[in-house]
Amino acid sequence: MIEFRDACFSYAHHGTGHEGGAGVRDITLTVGPGEVLVVCGRSGCGKTTITRLANGLAPSFFPGTLSGRVLLDGQDVAQLTSWQLAERVGSVFQNPTTQFFTTDTTSEIAFGMESAGWPAERMRARAGEVIDELGLRGLAGRSLFELSGGQLQRVVFASAWAMRPGTLVLDEPTGNLDPGAVRDLRDCVARAKAAGCAVLVAEHRLSWLAGLADRYCVLSGGRVDRVLDSDEFAELSDADVTAMGLRARSAGGIRPAPPPPRGHGGPGRPWLRAAGLSVRRGGRQVLAGVDVRLCPGEVVALTGANGAGKTTLGRALCGLVRTDAGRILVEGAPVSRRVLPRHAAMVFQHVEQQMFAETVDAEVTFGLARPQDVDVAGLLDGLDLAGLGPRHPATLSGGQKQRLAVATAMAGGKRLVVLDEPTSGLDRDAVQRVAALLRRLAADRVVLVITHDLELIAAACDRLIHLADGGVREEVDVRADFVRVRELFEDMSHRTAPVDRIPEPGVTAVRPRPPQSP
Repeated sequence: MIEFRDACFSYAHHGTGHEGGAGVRDITLTVGPGEVLVVCGRSGCGKTTITRLANGLAPSFFPGTLSGRVLLDGQDVAQLTSWQLAERVGSVFQNPTTQFFTTDTTSEIAFGMESAGWPAERMRARAGEVIDELGLRGLAGRSLFELSGGQLQRVVFASAWAMRPGTLVLDEPTGNLDPGAVRDLRDCVARAKAAGCAVLVAEHRLSWLAGLADRYCVLSGGRVDRVLDSDEFAELSDADVTAMGLRARSAGGIRPAPPPPRGHGGPGRPWLRAAGLSVRRGGRQVLAGVDVRLCPGEVVALTGANGAGKTTLGRALCGLVRTDAGRILVEGAPVSRRVLPRHAAMVFQHVEQQMFAETVDAEVTFGLARPQDVDVAGLLDGLDLAGLGPRHPATLSGGQKQRLAVATAMAGGKRLVVLDEPTSGLDRDAVQRVAALLRRLAADRVVLVITHDLELIAAACDRLIHLADGGVREEVDVRADFVRVRELFEDMSHRTAPVDRIPEPGVTAVRPRPPQSP
């Protein structure tokens, strides 16, 4: 059980650009055994802070001032040691890479048990149980570095669940997941609920929680705005949901946006073609004979299950990974991998990985031969980044970093812009802003967006390319056949997770504990 009693928390460095998030005030909530409580609201309302208070990361890791009390099974979280919290609370963060400690999947699942001193045989048995229970046999023993974001998220949940915690805390757990993986996660949460776990979920994507959540806590400005049971939440009007900044409660309520005004023009002739692209990574065939065409004036969605090769294809089109076969043509002429980065840029899912300069102004022109020729202020102003030029890129919010990466691509004159999961962790209003940005970019560029977000596809995309089994399975005109787009997402939600290779039963990657020094 988790209890918040008039809990208030403010970050120590708030206002400096290095704060860990939005603080909260006067939080009184209870999450009982076998209950799922969903914390929702606009970005910046304090959802993540609630999860950090529940698992003890605030203020132990994120320094700040805490008043009131946060209790875990009747004990004050502030009085519990880190190892006591780790045994009692399983945590799943939005970015799975922030909580890995090993290099392969099976060792990662066993890491918490190993750290707690479980006997080796018990550890092996429990890790094997979790792998089978969560359908991860195809990922067992794999390098973490060769997995997709969604596959990494599944491993994180398995490592949290392996310790049999009485409490689960999940912060935006579906941000990187395809519909099938979301279904798997829902099954996992349902299993935890049935086992008597208290489950706290901070989430923007709400449709997967219908019929599973018991109560919804809507935050606004760091305070509890309202708490609704599942029936009350289902009875809210669409206008109420929109006013609270919440995303769609079901896929059935999502409709495609009207086409752009005729003056914007439609797709032109293909600017880029990929023919017969094949890529192998880690001994696995990721792409096999992929053919795609991308045209100026349209926003193309690239979809598919986690591990289908979406990010690999995006990187290949930008010259960021080596291809084993096939060719890429720009305006009809073959282009080498070395030349592609002159034409294309990719905005990574974790965009902080591509920030290099000390200021926002310098980041925009980083690597350019003639930075003085770029209207940096104009670019920043056009992307709602005016006045941020002197700031360090690390001090920006996630959305601001994303737009900064787009500004860098525009400054370099890139004609192809690939964005990888640009709406992960965003609320309804922010998704609409990203959609507007994509439409604006597409006016004179080629835009490819890798996404599992049906709301973004409906709001911004003209065409959808669906990957499966290493190739292009289908292409769909989003506005003309949105019913088919929904069907593809429904098909993904019922798929069986792919098994690339089956290791021997049991756990073989758990490292023996080294002998203790005398």
